[in-house]
Amino acid sequence: MTLSTWITFSRLLGVPFLLYFLSDPTPRLRWISVVIFLVAAGTDWLDGYLARKLDQVTELGKFLDPLVDKLLVMAPLMSLVELGQLPAWGVFLILFRELAIAGWRINPALTGNAAIAGANLWGKLKTVSQILAIGLLIAPLPEEWSAIALVAFWISVALTWISGVIYLWPQSSES
Repeated sequence: MTLSTWITFSRLLGVPFLLYFLSDPTPRLRWISVVIFLVAAGTDWLDGYLARKLDQVTELGKFLDPLVDKLLVMAPLMSLVELGQLPAWGVFLILFRELAIAGWRINPALTGNAAIAGANLWGKLKTVSQILAIGLLIAPLPEEWSAIALVAFWISVALTWISGVIYLWPQSSES
């Protein structure tokens, strides 16, 4: 396994801590969760950079990276539903799209290509918007920030779906 793949895999270590700290969060545990989440999310950039820089782009890495991203995003979103900060249907919209695209990416019968496609620009924008929204929603910010955090969440939902449509559009038009 390459260095970049190990870094991708290490991002999973933050997920249990996020779930635990957000199960009964105090302001202090929320700040710790924000730090864990942002550090783990930052490794997403690092592993991709190292994979390209060290010429270590692998099929395993292209499969594992988005899977770990999904787990890192879905864990705090589910916790925020449990805390009553987000509607379950909004989080379901993200989960549905993520699972549908993940299945599409790894199924050669659907894509007509045995190689796993990497993320496009819209997928990267989606990820950044999700990270921003989750960071704002986890942080124990003053009440005035709740509307901003919710707007950021709904923007991330929209970008999640837009990126999914854009991802599927070229493949469906080639068939």
